[in-house]
Order: sequence, then C-alpha cells, then structure tokens
Amino acid sequence: MFDIITFGSASQDIFISSKKFLPRKGKIFTAGKGIFLDAGAKIEAENMFFTSGGGGTNTAATFVKQGFKVSYCGMVGNDCFGNLIMQELKKWKIDTSFLKKTDKKPTNTSVFLTYPGKDRTILVYRGASDLLAKKDIPWQKIKNTKWFYLAPFAGKMANLTEGLVNFAKKNKIKIAFNPGYNQLTLPRKVLERILAKVDILILNREEASRLTKIPYQKEKEIFRKLDKLVEGICIMTKGKEGAVVSDGRYLFRAPSLGFRGVDATGAGDSFGAGFVAGMIKKNDIVYAIQLAMANSSFNIRKFGAKEGILSKGQKWPKVKVFKESCHKNNLCQIKI
Repeated sequence: MFDIITFGSASQDIFISSKKFLPRKGKIFTAGKGIFLDAGAKIEAENMFFTSGGGGTNTAATFVKQGFKVSYCGMVGNDCFGNLIMQELKKWKIDTSFLKKTDKKPTNTSVFLTYPGKDRTILVYRGASDLLAKKDIPWQKIKNTKWFYLAPFAGKMANLTEGLVNFAKKNKIKIAFNPGYNQLTLPRKVLERILAKVDILILNREEASRLTKIPYQKEKEIFRKLDKLVEGICIMTKGKEGAVVSDGRYLFRAPSLGFRGVDATGAGDSFGAGFVAGMIKKNDIVYAIQLAMANSSFNIRKFGAKEGILSKGQKWPKVKVFKESCHKNNLCQIKI
C-alpha cells in the first residue's frame, strides 16, 4: 500500500544560462522586456543543467524525502527523455509501476533560458503527459492508497479530474488538489462537484482570484467563497508575501522566510506537497504551513524543481503563523 499517489505532468527540464542572453525592453513583449538572440549565430552558454520536472514528479519527490511510500501515475514519451525521467524517479525511490509510455507524442520538455539577474524565459513543449487517459490508469491497483495528490493537469488530461476525485471518495482516499488553468476552466458545475469533495485545495492568488472572480487583494471575500465551495482546507499562496490558509473557521497567515532564491521553478509544488506532508504527519495546520514554507524556501535556493527540498529529520526554521477569525478582524499570534 502506498501512502500517497501523485498525478500530473512529468517533464525533462533543461536549464541554460548565458551572459549572451541580454534583456531588451520593448512594447512587443507582454512583460515589457524580453531577450534577443542573433539569428544564425552560435551562442555560448556558461552552464547547462538537466533534471526532471512537472507537478506530478516534483510533488512525489517531496513526499519521498519526508519518508512516505510514494508512486507517480502519469505518462512520458517512449524516448530518451522519458527514459531519463524514469531512471531519475527510481533514484529518488519513487515507484514507477503506474508510469506509462507512449509513441504518440514526445516527453514534455521545458527549456529555461536564464540570463544576468533573476530573469528567465521558458520554452515549454506539452507532450506525452497530456495524453494520459482513463484507460491508462490501473484503477484496481491504486484504490488502496491513503492519499491522491492532483497536481495541475493540462490539455485533455483535465477531463480525468472528476473521475479521479469520485474514485477517491468512493474508496475513502483523501484528496489534495492543486488545479491548473485547464481544470479551473472546466464547466462550472463540474468544477463545483469536484471542489465539494476535496480535502485540501491549493491555489496561488491569481488562481484563487480566477476561481472566485474576486480580486486577490480581497482575501477575506475570497476565502468566504472558497469555504462555501470546499469543505476541507483551502490554501492561497502569495509568493514572497507568504501564504494564507483557511479551515472554514480561522484564517492562518504566514509570511515567507525571506530566503533569497535563484530559481522559483517548482516552488508551488514544494509548498503544496510540504503542506500535505505536514498534515499527514501531525494533522496540524500550523505545523503544515511551517513545513511547507521551509520546504519551498529551501527549494528556491537551488536550480531545479526537486533540488534543495527538505529531508525527513532535517532541521529547518519555523515561520511565525498568525491565527485570525474568518469573520472577525481580531488577530492573535500563535506562540510556537
């Protein structure tokens, strides 16, 4: 029996850094600036780093490092990158018996172009992971696990969400749900049925705003709406500003630890998986927030979505958590 099975994408991440990737400002860029490269030129790269990525495998890594028995259920291409990912997962001691291969599309791939400063541009190819279908899931073999962690599903894979959630409920499996864009834009009635069965919902503030149709600055209004949709715990991460968590009665607020990061890739995955790991360990929201914040903070100090995450027994700093009534303005600091 597994403690947790993770679902979501698996990708080959390639980090390339070069001083030749110089930023240029311009109105043609959505963010106001981008990078120019000489057409036909060979650009010298100072560093290159290969690692596996994708929400499904990233979260599995945190659970394994925290001492849980973990399996990843997903799909890769029948190619060299797919083989590399499988080999890396085995090194991490993540079970791969539910990992499928396909000849229909290559493995998901992301190329990170990093240049002076903290800026980066990511080239993303969404491939084999998005092809995972109902027929690819070994339903009878996964029903004895304790938890499902649903990382973001892209493309047609989003249509699997309700089936997995219903299966989990039927088999008394707890559900952590970190939806992506394709899941948040499912038909409203379908999405509401899914959310009503979720034990832990994990969103960043842009996703929380999109789901509730409330500006993310209006946090209490967002959580009042989320608490009506979800019987379980709701989380809204805020990047450098920390996170807010609701259990339906109280809001728990925590700042970030203030670590200087070099790569934010996988920060959301390390936070979400860290929180769920904390809840499984102690069923204590404060502890879960502290573990999640530390896990994410250590993760961003290294390149790669799985690097730096905490190991079981490793010492880590505990952020201060503040507890606030969902319906009142009084604020009381929890003494740690």
